[in-house]
Amino acid sequence: MTEIPVALLVTLSVGTAAAVALALLLARSMREARRLRQRSAVAEKDLQDAMRHQAGLAAHAQAVEAEVRHLAAARIPDLAAALAHPNVPVRGVADPAFRGTDLDRSLASVLDQVGDAVTKERLRVDGAAQSAMRGATTTIQALLYQLQTRLQTMQERYDDPFVAEDLLGADFLNEQAIRRIQATAIVCGAWPGLTRQNSHVGDVVVGAMSRLVGYARVQVTNQLRDPVGIVARAVEPVAVALTELMANALHYSHPELPVAVTIQQGNRGASIIVDDAGVGMHGEEMERAQRMITGEEVLLLTELGDPPRTGLATVGQLVKQYGFATSIETSPYGGVRAIVHIPGETLLTLLDEEEQPMSPMAPVPRGSASAAAPAPPHGQPAPRPEPAYGETVQLGAVHGPAADAAPPVRPTAQPSATGPSHAAPGVDPGGPAHRSGAAAPDGGDELPRRRRRRPAPEASLDATAAVSPETAPHGRTSAPQAPQPAAHAQASPEESAERWAAFQRGTASGRAAVDEAAAPGQAPSHPHADPRSAEGNPQE
Repeated sequence: MTEIPVALLVTLSVGTAAAVALALLLARSMREARRLRQRSAVAEKDLQDAMRHQAGLAAHAQAVEAEVRHLAAARIPDLAAALAHPNVPVRGVADPAFRGTDLDRSLASVLDQVGDAVTKERLRVDGAAQSAMRGATTTIQALLYQLQTRLQTMQERYDDPFVAEDLLGADFLNEQAIRRIQATAIVCGAWPGLTRQNSHVGDVVVGAMSRLVGYARVQVTNQLRDPVGIVARAVEPVAVALTELMANALHYSHPELPVAVTIQQGNRGASIIVDDAGVGMHGEEMERAQRMITGEEVLLLTELGDPPRTGLATVGQLVKQYGFATSIETSPYGGVRAIVHIPGETLLTLLDEEEQPMSPMAPVPRGSASAAAPAPPHGQPAPRPEPAYGETVQLGAVHGPAADAAPPVRPTAQPSATGPSHAAPGVDPGGPAHRSGAAAPDGGDELPRRRRRRPAPEASLDATAAVSPETAPHGRTSAPQAPQPAAHAQASPEESAERWAAFQRGTASGRAAVDEAAAPGQAPSHPHADPRSAEGNPQE
């Protein structure tokens, strides 16, 4: 009986030991399971984070791809348009989240590189086009100058009025062609193509307006105090610039409105102001025009429109090359005012009026105004006054005799038996001195100046003819003559034909006298002889 408890005790001991061991194993397993669950939770969280990150990367990649597509489809075309038209905006990134990021800076760098490449290519292509145009226009311009010389030779050679009229029309058309070709050549970088001598500012202005269709609408007012001239190297550039500015004024104003041109003298040079009452410009157009005529903007042929508008571009090129200044602003008449300033130190000079008088077609400057002349004797018309300060000259108006209406014929006073009779009406008793505008010896502190003489008015000839020997023998009149109606400023076709015929007869008689005085062996020249040689070439 004593052995059973021992066996039971052993069994219990073994069971207890096994239970303890199992308990330890169970606790360990539970700890391992807990660790596994924790690791699983962490792994699941990491997996979720990875999936979220992957989704973010995919979305970012799609956004970058969309930005690249936006760059190619919108921003680069905007850049190309902005290079041609600066007022076109270039769009930014499509997604605001990319603003200021590395992607934004990278795409902006791409745009800059594309813009530089496009600009260089455009400059290269435009330079090649300008070179080709410059070569072609220079050749055509030289041929047109030769044609102009040939037309002038033909005008001097032929006396037929109809031929002369056709030649004058052809010469004017040739001048229009020269102007267009010359402007195109200057825009392409060529020089004006002509070298002239020192010229009066008034002559340059009148020469510029004579190149235009509608020049009769231009009214020039000369307010110069001195015989100011432009140096030779700048005469043609200034004339071309004035031609283009006046052409714009004529083109953008009503055909019945005048264009006012004023020549002013300042302390540092001379200014020529062109005012029109046309359609004007709005702010943006005015700013771009100002940049163009001052030479601040690099111009390309493709930016001048279709067809190209070369006027202001021509002025800008000349300003950069020759040193005078131009500006544009709103005119007081509602249109556009263009100002050409010629600096006195570099481009102006004083001309000797004795050696180089101003053209009769140019407006008389302020310093050449006539001084007060003594009153003419009774029965004589007053001499034609010289234009005074602020004189307005219109090139289209008739100058000389046809411009003045004939004054009424006055009865001639009966002379005494011993005293000299009065001169016939229209004869200036003072001679050239009365028309020269010379000041009296004590008439001021100005030095004497040579004054331009004008031809005697045609009205004087008519008035002289009115007192004919039949109506007033021996210089007397039996009764006062009724005043004659004033002659019209525009000659009738019959009067013009009679003047042309008289001119032709005088030319023919003069040539006949020269032929008679020529050597016996020399063949006489006939006004209607064939000017061509046996080979058919014109004889120079």
